Amino acid sequence: MDNDFIKYQAQTSPYPLGMEVSHAIGSYIYDTNNKKYLDFVAGVSACTLGHQPPRVNQAIKDQLDKYSHVMVYGEYSQSPAVEYCKLMASLLPAPLDKTYLVNSGTEAIEGSLKLARRVTGRSQLISCHNAYHGNTMGSMSVMGFEERKQAFRPLIPDVDFITFNNEADLEKITTKTAGVLLETIQGGAGFIEPQNDFLKKVRARCTEVGAMMILDEIQPGFGRTGTLFGFQNYDIVPDIIAMGKGMGGGMPVGAFTASSAMMDLLTENPKLGHITTFGGHPVIAAACLATLKEITETKLMQEALEKEKLFRSLLVHPLIQEVRGKGLMLAAMTANAEITNEVILKCQDKGLILFWLLFEGCAIRITPPLTISNEEIREGCSIILTVMDEVMASLKK
Repeated sequence: MDNDFIKYQAQTSPYPLGMEVSHAIGSYIYDTNNKKYLDFVAGVSACTLGHQPPRVNQAIKDQLDKYSHVMVYGEYSQSPAVEYCKLMASLLPAPLDKTYLVNSGTEAIEGSLKLARRVTGRSQLISCHNAYHGNTMGSMSVMGFEERKQAFRPLIPDVDFITFNNEADLEKITTKTAGVLLETIQGGAGFIEPQNDFLKKVRARCTEVGAMMILDEIQPGFGRTGTLFGFQNYDIVPDIIAMGKGMGGGMPVGAFTASSAMMDLLTENPKLGHITTFGGHPVIAAACLATLKEITETKLMQEALEKEKLFRSLLVHPLIQEVRGKGLMLAAMTANAEITNEVILKCQDKGLILFWLLFEGCAIRITPPLTISNEEIREGCSIILTVMDEVMASLKK
């Protein structure tokens, strides 16, 4: 299968990990040799409730027995999508009360950028250096990493960049700005948290000049940082939220949420301001609804913060310079990319799945399912420390 994987399926890099997957359950993935791997990545933060979560699986099966795709988005009233959007509105602060369901995080960003321009009548978009918001053309235009963009230029015009946590840069946000797009916690840049009330200051500046504050919650969202969305840790309310990844319990989905007054602008002048065939797909929406209920009806969000403390207490080693992030969105930082690569690859050999961050080569991604147990955390951290001992010994030779 591995040869066919390389030959017929388009790849994203020259050296994919290439594990041949047999099945997955809970916090473990099994290969076709029945070797099990403890998953500290959760499909890059997508498998919020682990693999094969019973409540989500049952919701998918129940919906499949009723109906699957019946009409393009926004024409028919379908209960899974309606119930989901209603529940989301009840969980978010005002005026965030209307959700547009799409197919992925990057489409959520595209819709958010369009909405900001539609609301304000302005064109300028501002993002951050080292930001990652997806890989479609609009999302790539607000990616703050030129190396990944240069081969695909020209991208959309009138985009400027500021530095995350740099207050002086807020002067770049003016009455010409349609929207300011920020990751609540910068992901690809190294799980960098906002400091010194940076998000509050962005919020104030956007309000002052009439720009839309858009928060990318695609990684921090759905309980990963101890609250439903990351922004709820920082006492602000954005104008637009983009979400995805952990939203569907492992199913492909995205959404963006804003006020009814703003979102209704997509219905006229022009009509079909955003349109998608499969957005709000009833089977996917059923999975999202089950995931959201499980997160909000249990103690998983509170437990994420306790599990963070456990990780931090265990991940103490001379090769770990710091542990960044919040909740179960963590990155163990080493001195250089060579050490990080060796640790990640050797841990996989020993049955632990870790991963990289996009732009920060020193970071070891640790984003397990919220359902991971304390025993599994100890098991995985023990593997990390054992591997780091081996790496450190080799460095001394």
